[in-house]
Amino acid sequence: MTTPPMTRHELAKMIDHSLLRQDVTRQDTIAGCELAMKYDVASATVKSCYVKLAADILKGSDVKVNPVIDFPNGYAATADKVFETKRSIDDGAQEIDMVMNLGAFLSGDYDFVRDDIAAVVKASQGAPVKVIFEVYFLKERDDLLVKACQLAEEAGVTFVKTSTGFAPEGYTMHQLELMRASVSPKVQVKAAQGVRSLDDAIAVHAIGVTRFGARSTEKIMLGWDERFGGK
Repeated sequence: MTTPPMTRHELAKMIDHSLLRQDVTRQDTIAGCELAMKYDVASATVKSCYVKLAADILKGSDVKVNPVIDFPNGYAATADKVFETKRSIDDGAQEIDMVMNLGAFLSGDYDFVRDDIAAVVKASQGAPVKVIFEVYFLKERDDLLVKACQLAEEAGVTFVKTSTGFAPEGYTMHQLELMRASVSPKVQVKAAQGVRSLDDAIAVHAIGVTRFGARSTEKIMLGWDERFGGK
């Protein structure tokens, strides 16, 4: 038997189980949180309107409540992002994913972008913050992806993240490698919109990704069990 590159538990704790599509219902969110607990993943990533619901379901488990802020566009006013973050924390959020203001970033308004992210980090009251770049729009612009990583680290984030899942495409492996190389070891990298199988998970793990968003959580975990024996 091939030696697994991580334990089953380590794989599970890389997963943010995604419950974010527009048509995800309250009932879908309940079922998704239950599945997240079944596999003891890192978090259930939920719409902010369902934070209280998820917090009630996940209470007492090791699965974190992880809402998305100003999702999926990221262009709300900073004060609105701060309000949504504070409300989510009050409702039971334990991690925060936010979307970078891509239009401001592409305009070169770097101080604004840094301050916008930093305001959410402050409002999170110590909860880890993952900032989403939507790297599809940064293809062929490695210099801009490096700059986004630098701004995010300066703003105090815990993770830099690739994608919302709503762009035409997600990340490339080159972009993931560049993100890992462009932040210090204290900042982690989250892959999203691309990890759909165990092989995908192993591939991103190999380049230093520590978290990924997935809707295919059960498929990935069952894939580990089939290949490595479920231990």
